[in-house]
Amino acid sequence: MQDPKVVRYLDRSTAPHVSTLILLAGISAMAMNVFLPSLPGMAAHFEVDYSVMQLSVATYLAMNAVLQILIGPVSDKIGRRPVILWGVILFCLATVGCLLAPNATIFLMFRSFQAVVAVAMVLSRAVVRDMYSQDRAASMIGYVTMGMAVVPMVAPAIGGILEDAFGWRANFLMLLGCGLLVLVIAWRDLGETGATSENSLLQQFREYPELLTSQRFWGYCLASAFGSGAFFAYLGGAPFVGTEVFGLTPSQLGLYFAAPSIGYFLGNWATGLLAARKGVNTMVLWGTLISTLGMGLSLMVSYAGHSSPLVFFGFMSLVGVGNGMTIANATAGMLSVRPHLAGTASGLGGAIMIGGGAGLSALAGALLKPGRGEFPLVWIMFVTSILAVAAILYVIRRERQLGL
Repeated sequence: MQDPKVVRYLDRSTAPHVSTLILLAGISAMAMNVFLPSLPGMAAHFEVDYSVMQLSVATYLAMNAVLQILIGPVSDKIGRRPVILWGVILFCLATVGCLLAPNATIFLMFRSFQAVVAVAMVLSRAVVRDMYSQDRAASMIGYVTMGMAVVPMVAPAIGGILEDAFGWRANFLMLLGCGLLVLVIAWRDLGETGATSENSLLQQFREYPELLTSQRFWGYCLASAFGSGAFFAYLGGAPFVGTEVFGLTPSQLGLYFAAPSIGYFLGNWATGLLAARKGVNTMVLWGTLISTLGMGLSLMVSYAGHSSPLVFFGFMSLVGVGNGMTIANATAGMLSVRPHLAGTASGLGGAIMIGGGAGLSALAGALLKPGRGEFPLVWIMFVTSILAVAAILYVIRRERQLGL
């Protein structure tokens, strides 16, 4: 599709406004991390161990991964718009369930159902790819996620303040209000951008092997999965490190928690500025190297005896910069390997990325115990960053073999 010429806000007969795409991606990001400073307090409220409440991250990510396998083919078949709208509606209903949950088990069930909002993040990227060529799409995805990065930057801080002032349910009331607002805006502004497939849903799923046999698709997927895996491990482990290792209050933890998001904003700004000129492979390589450098320095400084909240969270900002450069560009690469399967590629790639993140989040929660400090978490993030570098180097090598 040619780059759209006309954009009128709240007019779904024209291309969607970039702010609508930012809001769709942002509500998914907010749902993931706004309540994290409340996890220790929620564990006390439901009278369960922290490791049980930490499953609210892992189960959310696991359900997110499962859903993303379905999202792509369904949206390629029936269109982006209906899938996005129904996803946001179901997210609002699940949020009500979280608010009314009488115990931890019911809460975790509805929390996993909240993952349906993944449709907003996945398909906002597919909408961009529907409208732009590969390198231009990488640049636009960078701008969308740069704006989206503001949400996880401020959400934990707001969540910590709400927890201190009103308790953990205030976070979910805010999610419900934001979900309803996004639903109204998407209904008015988001028209259909995808060309619906003539294949049946079963035939759509049968097209997965076309992607799974592509070595470049796997390379981009793994670069994105390992790069973002460091951040998902951080989501699962940082609340424990902040409260149990460094003794931070929920509001303090919320402020420190924003460090990677500040870096993510800068990384996406760099993507928007440079991707069209440098190409996606160069941007992914730079991003993965920056993340690896950040975690390597964090380990060195902490082992030298200078461990502190400023050191731990400060170096996390480099992981944010790296992810801002890696994820948008690797996603554009994934979606461009087989452009006619952009929705399917977005869903499958997202499932691989989020599924790995769920495992790493659970691993971080299992390894972090009193007396171990922050080291298990930083080591997990360091190793996954190295693997991300290896994955993009493989893509670069493969493209040289193919003469691309």
